[in-house]
Amino acid sequence: MMCKMVKRGVLGAAVGAGALALLFGTAAPSYVKTAYHNVRQSAKDSVPVDFEISRARQELQALTPAIETCTEEVARAEVRVERLEEEIVAERSVLDREGRKLVALRQHLDEARPVPVTGLTYTRAEVLQDLGNRLDRYKDGRKILTEKSETLRLRKQAVQSAREKLENMKAARQVLLTKIESIEAKLRQIEASQAASEISFDDSALSRVKQTVAELEERVEVMDRVSAQKASLSERALAVEIDQGRDVAQEIDAEFGTPAKEGPAPQEKDL
Repeated sequence: MMCKMVKRGVLGAAVGAGALALLFGTAAPSYVKTAYHNVRQSAKDSVPVDFEISRARQELQALTPAIETCTEEVARAEVRVERLEEEIVAERSVLDREGRKLVALRQHLDEARPVPVTGLTYTRAEVLQDLGNRLDRYKDGRKILTEKSETLRLRKQAVQSAREKLENMKAARQVLLTKIESIEAKLRQIEASQAASEISFDDSALSRVKQTVAELEERVEVMDRVSAQKASLSERALAVEIDQGRDVAQEIDAEFGTPAKEGPAPQEKDL
């Protein structure tokens, strides 16, 4: 049964590939790749931004163990470098002391008499044999010291490089954390703006009140003007008759004084 299902699946895939080849020819793989990319991108775009921010934070937190491991490795390498430096210093001191001994013993080779060394006397042949052994050991020690010095130089370079990578990793993590916080703050700002734009106010009631007040103002203004016009007509209609025997001119002269009489207008002289 399983073999039949596998055969059907393979046959279906072959038929599908053949159909694509017939429809698109040699461009069929490109169409398939483009369709796959579009579907994948569409699925990725459908993921909420909050979820992606949380995922980015988790990935950033996953860097912490790696940074701690690197810090420990750098510290261990620094300790090794310090120990190697101390070892090189000690071996160089021993070589210097052995070198001075070789020079001191070398001075006795040309002497015919036996050579006294630490209370004992040795023949020239014995001293020569001892000098040869000492010289071989000195050369071997100097070679080893040279190799260790080179090792120390390489280890220092490795420690320096590891320390720089560690600092770069810490700085990159901080930059990424700042960017994530900035993205989250921007997202919250966008959400707040969208929420504000979705809030709608029914101001139709306010508009109706404004219209009513405007109509009342107009009505009262009309009433005021009509009242003013009626009062003006009433004043004109109520004219009081003056007593015919009353000397109004004399009363005005008594109140304001007699006006000065104007003389005759001067005549123009003939030129």
